[in-house]
Amino acid sequence: MPLSLRIALSSLATHKLRTVLAMLGVFLGALALTGVRHVSEAMVRKAEIETEKLGPNLLMAMSGKIRFTRGDFRSQPSHKNFTVADALALMRGLPSAVLGVPYIAKNDNILSGNTRVACQLVATWPDYPRVRAFVPDMGRFFTQQEEDSRAMVCVLGRTVAKRLFGEPEKALGQRVFLYRAGLAVIGVMEEKGADLSGSDQDEQVFVPLSTFMRRLANRWHITGVYLQLADGADFELAKATAETILRRQHHVGPGTPKPDDFTVFTAKDTMRLKEQALELVRTLGLISSSLSFAVGGLGILSIMVLLVRARRMEIGIRRAVGARRADIVRQFLLESGAMSCVGGAGGVVCALALLLVVYRFGDFPYVFNPWLIFQALAGSAVLGLAAGAYPAWQAGSVQILDVLRNKE
Repeated sequence: MPLSLRIALSSLATHKLRTVLAMLGVFLGALALTGVRHVSEAMVRKAEIETEKLGPNLLMAMSGKIRFTRGDFRSQPSHKNFTVADALALMRGLPSAVLGVPYIAKNDNILSGNTRVACQLVATWPDYPRVRAFVPDMGRFFTQQEEDSRAMVCVLGRTVAKRLFGEPEKALGQRVFLYRAGLAVIGVMEEKGADLSGSDQDEQVFVPLSTFMRRLANRWHITGVYLQLADGADFELAKATAETILRRQHHVGPGTPKPDDFTVFTAKDTMRLKEQALELVRTLGLISSSLSFAVGGLGILSIMVLLVRARRMEIGIRRAVGARRADIVRQFLLESGAMSCVGGAGGVVCALALLLVVYRFGDFPYVFNPWLIFQALAGSAVLGLAAGAYPAWQAGSVQILDVLRNKE
């Protein structure tokens, strides 16, 4: 080990409390920078995964106005004027639309024997699995023939199947009841989890749209339509075109006394809103880490100034036996740099350990960015050198005769 480094470590070990207090700010700064930035990246990645769960190239049109807040969307009371005809107009009027499925979504209860389970009922068309990239894990989805014939069949979400029958495999071929009408279970969907709106897709029950509208509920309006666009489609153009079509269908919008009574949006819209919300988290993380680094830098500066004053005799003796001014400056820069680097490394290690816990119990994807770790470590080193520059200059300016004469 080089002599300068041994002297630096010995000096820091001699003043343990001062050293720990000086490193604390750098430790917290590295912890905040590494931890908050990684968590925000993990949240963005989780939002991307949730976006992918919605389906490929998905565009959605829904009845009523949707309020977007803090990266989530919440529906206002829907209007009862969105029809299958509107969905067909969109499917035919959008050149980039490959597939489309109208749907009705409502909270309801489903029964099997004496067991009642709350669920989200989804009435839709047979192409739903293709549009939403959500397919049965067991059994099958209903067919076009069953849609046309208004068949009394259903497909259960995985959580619903477990709650009703204990094991999803036991659900196939069973009979469940909705509005006192019996439905044959023909499939169980794969496990999917929550979507961007926070709705658990495993708690859904799927029935043919015609069955629900004509045999179960006797209603003519729908909730909305899912449209799958072609690869490379211009989403903004498709969105604007869809709005134009729906305004024409509903006789609303600019130039009319009535406002839009629908909302058209894409998965990328909600993703963009989530990223905007997470940008605040990143900014707060940068502010907190910057303040901690600043406090740490001031702590190192003050400690190093005190060390220079306390070690004037040591500095004078070293100069007397041949140490150059550059050696003294290098010595104190090494001490301040070592102090800051150890604090920064400790903060990074602690942040990584906490991230493992957060990722494990917070249901986040594991994200580790080496660049962020490098930034924290490099920032700590630069901060240590910057904070130690003035004390090192002071130490290098100590005159041998002044020390020997005991002068300040």
